[in-house]
Amino acid sequence: QVQLVESGGGLVQAGGSLRLSCAASGRIFSINAMGWYRQAPGKERELVAAITKSGSTNYADSVKGRFTISRDNAKNTVYLQMNSLKPEDTAVYYCNAEVRTNWQSRWLDYWGQGTQVTVSS
Repeated sequence: QVQLVESGGGLVQAGGSLRLSCAASGRIFSINAMGWYRQAPGKERELVAAITKSGSTNYADSVKGRFTISRDNAKNTVYLQMNSLKPEDTAVYYCNAEVRTNWQSRWLDYWGQGTQVTVSS
């Protein structure tokens, strides 16, 4: 019903930058919060950044001042600009969106397939 497709991951040297994008498509009535999570090998998935429909943002302490989340509501797309990348930012990054598929439905969480970000030292 709803698909989230991420792009923009890759390999970068420490100190470099990457920009992730995530486009939501399908049966979408409304999208509330959107966000980015990451999961490193052997670790639990953690919130990186989130943004509400009105633009309020929330960041993990580890990325504050380096990452910026933004969204284009007209395109159902969320972005994550990552600057000053560190080796510890290496992980699979997942997009998340809280979606209603029609005016009567509940808000449900949808996830992208993940995109690998690798930061070399």
